[in-house]
Amino acid sequence: MGRALMNRSLPGLREIEQAASTIAGVASKTPLVESPVLSRRAGREVYLKLECFQPIRVFKIRGAYNKISQLKEERVVAASSGNHGIAVSYSSHLLGKRATVVVPETAVKEKVGTILDYGAEVVKAGRLSGEREAKAREIAEATGSAFVHPFDDPEIIAGQGTCGLEIADQLDEFDSVLVPVGGGGLISGISIAIKALRPKVRVFGVEPVGAPKLYAALKAKQVTAVPSPSSIADGLLPSALGELTYRACSLNVEGSFTVSEAEIFEATRAMANDERIIAEPSGAAALAPLLSRVNGLGKRVVVVISGGNISHDLLVKVLTSRNSQAPSQGR
Repeated sequence: MGRALMNRSLPGLREIEQAASTIAGVASKTPLVESPVLSRRAGREVYLKLECFQPIRVFKIRGAYNKISQLKEERVVAASSGNHGIAVSYSSHLLGKRATVVVPETAVKEKVGTILDYGAEVVKAGRLSGEREAKAREIAEATGSAFVHPFDDPEIIAGQGTCGLEIADQLDEFDSVLVPVGGGGLISGISIAIKALRPKVRVFGVEPVGAPKLYAALKAKQVTAVPSPSSIADGLLPSALGELTYRACSLNVEGSFTVSEAEIFEATRAMANDERIIAEPSGAAALAPLLSRVNGLGKRVVVVISGGNISHDLLVKVLTSRNSQAPSQGR
């Protein structure tokens, strides 16, 4: 699989613009808003790109719809911790296709419920990303379905890149963009678009200290697996970047900030308390370096708040907590 992917091309600005046309009317052009409160806390201008305002409350709709709309197969299979599965189920519903989504045994129940609500079949398998991908590929092979990768696919990356197009259109001047990193599809697409349109802007990844796959890959200069990734941010837990997403990040991304569980929880809490916006930990994680006042980001920073599909139990903890101590459980 790795050799085949190496022969595939990364999307460029043209493919991302084509994806924008494909998803128009399905994915929302989400708001990019300045936050005076968070700007004061961070000591610089902070703008929030609110992907949690998508119809399914997560950016994944961009890539999933762009990919599935181009498939000839009537059945699709995906492996997901939750959000990609929601996007695949929703997109398949709109396009009249049948979907099966393989999720971990520990998947957030609210995310599983949403996948089912849009009509997909759910299969639970293992706990790690490799286990559910293997099961999904097995199902795809047995049923003649198309496998829809959550991040390492040109059409997925192009779809996620439409978020970068919007940022460049919505804000004339900015110094850097902070993007949460799971498998790297979102930061790959955004970085390709931003570097094409705003070449001086710096793009940084943000990932949990328990799942630093981008940091490890950039340091080793190759895809590097993280053993037993763990975090409250369940959407950021792939054990490694893909071949395509590593190539995109190695070309366009300045580096990666790793943040603690307490910092991710505080970022989630700040979104709820300071902005009155509900974000899940995976979606709020990119705010964490700013709240810790890291250097090297410039005066005006865009933070991608990538999703808002938080579990009810964790939301209660976020809203009732008086400090940044993260809960002991992963959700």
